[in-house]
Amino acid sequence: MDSSTNSLDDASADSSAEFPDRASMMEVRLQAQEDEITLLKSSLADALRRIRLHDQLLPILKQQLIAVNPAAARVLNQVCGSDGCNNRKLSSSSAGDGIRLSANSHVSDLVSPPNGHIGGPKSLKQSMATQDRSTQTDPAPLAQERAPLSRRLQSLNLEDALIPGEPVQEGTRAKLHRVAGLEEEDEEQEEDEEGGGELSWTSSVEEPIQPTTIRGLQREEFHDGSCSPDDPGGSSPSVRTPEQNLTPRPGPLCPIQEGEKKPLVRRNSEKLGNPEKTRKRLDKKAASSANLLTRSPSLESRAKELIAGSGSPASRRGTYGQGQSIKMFIRGRPITMYIPSNIQNYEELKMEPPSERLELDWVYGYRGRDCRANLYFLPTGEAVYFIACVVVLYHINNRTQRHYRKHTDCVRCLTVHPDKVRVASGQTAGVDKDGKPLQPCVHIWDSATLVTLQQIGLGTFQRGVGSVAFSFTDSGASLCVIDDSNEHMLSVWDCNKGTKIAEVKSTNEAVFEVEFNPSDSSNIITCGKSHVYFWTLRDGQFTKKQGIFGKYKKPKFIQCFVFSLTGDVLTGDSEGNILTWGKSAADIKTLGKGAKETFQIMRQTRAHEGSVFTLCNLQGGALLSGGGKDRKIIRWSADLAPERECEIPEKYGAVRTIADVDGEELLVGTTRNAVLRGTFSDGFVAIVQGHVDEMWGLATHPSQNIFLTCGHDRQVCLWNTEEHKLDWSINLEEYGLCAGFCPNGSVVSVGLNSGRWLVLDLLTREVVSESTDGNEQLSVMRYSPDGSFLAVGSHDNFIYIYTVTEFGRRYTRFGKCNGHSSFITHLDWSKDGKYIMSNSGDYEILYWDIAGGCKLLRNRYESKDREWASYTCVLGFHVMGVWLEGSDGTDINALCRSHSERMVAVADDFCKVHLFHYPCPKPKAPSHKYEGHGSHVTNVCFTHSDSHLLSMGGKDTCILQWRVLGGGGGGVGDSRERLASASSTSTSSPEPATG
Repeated sequence: MDSSTNSLDDASADSSAEFPDRASMMEVRLQAQEDEITLLKSSLADALRRIRLHDQLLPILKQQLIAVNPAAARVLNQVCGSDGCNNRKLSSSSAGDGIRLSANSHVSDLVSPPNGHIGGPKSLKQSMATQDRSTQTDPAPLAQERAPLSRRLQSLNLEDALIPGEPVQEGTRAKLHRVAGLEEEDEEQEEDEEGGGELSWTSSVEEPIQPTTIRGLQREEFHDGSCSPDDPGGSSPSVRTPEQNLTPRPGPLCPIQEGEKKPLVRRNSEKLGNPEKTRKRLDKKAASSANLLTRSPSLESRAKELIAGSGSPASRRGTYGQGQSIKMFIRGRPITMYIPSNIQNYEELKMEPPSERLELDWVYGYRGRDCRANLYFLPTGEAVYFIACVVVLYHINNRTQRHYRKHTDCVRCLTVHPDKVRVASGQTAGVDKDGKPLQPCVHIWDSATLVTLQQIGLGTFQRGVGSVAFSFTDSGASLCVIDDSNEHMLSVWDCNKGTKIAEVKSTNEAVFEVEFNPSDSSNIITCGKSHVYFWTLRDGQFTKKQGIFGKYKKPKFIQCFVFSLTGDVLTGDSEGNILTWGKSAADIKTLGKGAKETFQIMRQTRAHEGSVFTLCNLQGGALLSGGGKDRKIIRWSADLAPERECEIPEKYGAVRTIADVDGEELLVGTTRNAVLRGTFSDGFVAIVQGHVDEMWGLATHPSQNIFLTCGHDRQVCLWNTEEHKLDWSINLEEYGLCAGFCPNGSVVSVGLNSGRWLVLDLLTREVVSESTDGNEQLSVMRYSPDGSFLAVGSHDNFIYIYTVTEFGRRYTRFGKCNGHSSFITHLDWSKDGKYIMSNSGDYEILYWDIAGGCKLLRNRYESKDREWASYTCVLGFHVMGVWLEGSDGTDINALCRSHSERMVAVADDFCKVHLFHYPCPKPKAPSHKYEGHGSHVTNVCFTHSDSHLLSMGGKDTCILQWRVLGGGGGGVGDSRERLASASSTSTSSPEPATG
């Protein structure tokens, strides 16, 4: 996007196309290798999850088979309880490695009852008792009951416990065999047994299994119809009694109702041999697999999608996890998000755009830092200027704004037609979201109706349009344009037809201004770095004459020029002089025959200390000049005698341009992006103000119509959304990057780039508290809903928690959240103020128990139904749909949910503000899209009443205030109900019309 130019006095015209060098090529290759490594890590994590899932499957399958065949429980109990069973081995581990049984003659001793089933009611009761004994937590009886086991017997196949005569599908039979890949761990256990002497048995730590996981496993195991989770007998012809139908079957696979809060518990038996070896083995396994465990049962589909997404390092794909989790991929990294309990069928959710829409209400700021001649006054009482992609028409008396918004990128230049109605504005080229260049052009439009009359030069100009000017003598029929190419092409266009009349290469040096001679439209003057050119257009051909400096010192820059009443050209330069140029007869003696007339300096007038940035003609022949270093505005008589002068305040910077209002009152644009109004006698006051460098910090007041901004210009500004003005601003020693209001509204905290943060009193503007956390920049400041805590997110990967007392004036360190592997980007508090959800630069979503001591909640499943007081995290189930296909994880800079929880605003890297329905948990959710910014949008925030949305540009230094239209109905907290009942369909909405 458009970026700032060099310093005002040292601007360089040596601009050339940028080509990738060797270093940039190596960076591209390095990024590709990093993406490949990330993908390989994801594949490894998926393989470890697969192994862990099989580890979970074996004990569950064994318990299910025991429930189907109670006689098997009696046989297994006899096998394990007999002192003489030295030809069997039963092995297990605390990580859920399964249970292996050895085959023997006891299996053939099973007797089938008359109904064809193994065992009967009596054996069923024995089976239940056996199950209860097998899951007891007292290790002493187990140690006495089970003697050391020999390793000479072969294993017992669990399929021997199936009902005789019943067909078994191949898939089911395969699942009953030993799981591949567990032999190595068995060898480790055997080594432990040899070195440890006697074996002792004890139950392991209980690990909760979510009901949805168990039901998913049951569906997978009993898909062949042999039995089901609700009917242990499967296809058995036996008839169950009403009591059996109504009473859940005891055991670990008993169905759990949605309303029950008790988690299902798996109990594993662990053999204690050599404790040190066992501990090392468990630690190693925990590091490799336990931390990578996911509870999504669709491993096959997830692996396929990983392979499918390996071709694109910036791929983003969503996979559905059988009613409990959804997974999306950003740059090959899987991000698991658990589906809330109130969603019954995720696939049937229908996403639609919000009923609310946005309308541009106000534009804060003015681009005076690096643009010239961009402030004009219309007879309608409106000042015309631009910032970002918007041309603003501001009525200086009524204090109202109108906006021309047809430009697709930053506006760079502006001029007004001699009729004082038509306006021409040129824009820069820019790039779209795919990195393709956008074509610059000039728009000619009606300032009364804001209707575009002509589009000039689309596809002709390169990089952008630097200067534009209307002709005078032919009633403004022609338009002169200088583009930003290396040769700075000079072209003249027919304004009515939109056709090009002539074109020529001007110079490789920087060109600052172009104008037609007001008395002869065939003469054009350009000025810039070390030159003044006088052009003549005849029959579609240009001829050029260069101004001769002669005995006068040649300045580095010719900043501006105007025409005097006598037809002479007056230029202002970087030496602080006003030079008067005129024609001189041909010097035949020096140049010989054929010499032509030249343009030379007729007079030099010392005007300012430093550069002369602007010259403005007044009625009657008087002249105004604006200085850079001395910040003076001087009024000159027609013969360049100084008459009056004044100096603008230092905080507004140097004079950039001057517009005459009525001969006495003036409008002044400054280099620090302010527009001043005043007279020589009364002085000047600011009517438009803005930041002068990249902005990131934005916060809205919890109860008033004010908001605070901060940025790289070291300014902290408080704005009023009703009066559309700056209430106050202060300068800091360092630049601010984030801010947050205390819920009581009396103080605001500002995070700085050094790790330091301040707390400011809104009334006195004094610093009431100050602290430092780490030595890296801070990225987020967020108070808890009740104001009792402050969370400070830092680029050192930590979240610092402070207790807040004395109405936000005293802060005490409470703890530190340590667990992220990259810098903190966003965080939000839960509504009860006890938990935090946070995002980091490597696309992590973590949850923290602040009330419990800033502990990391490792089971993220527990936070799926938690309600959040705010929602600014860009990664989360409820906002997953805001990510576009192909996003690389940095395309969305900020996100903000409305206080009504009906909509969510998104700030992206492509100069757009999006408005989504909240929640939007499905990919490719439709939205309303709004343009206006000319740089990456760094932040968005709703006002306390949701009446307005504020968006902040980065390099364009622009703040846009949007009015929220439509909507209505539904209050805070209805998002869960609307999510659960979403049923309407919608496609991406068209972009709203802009005027």
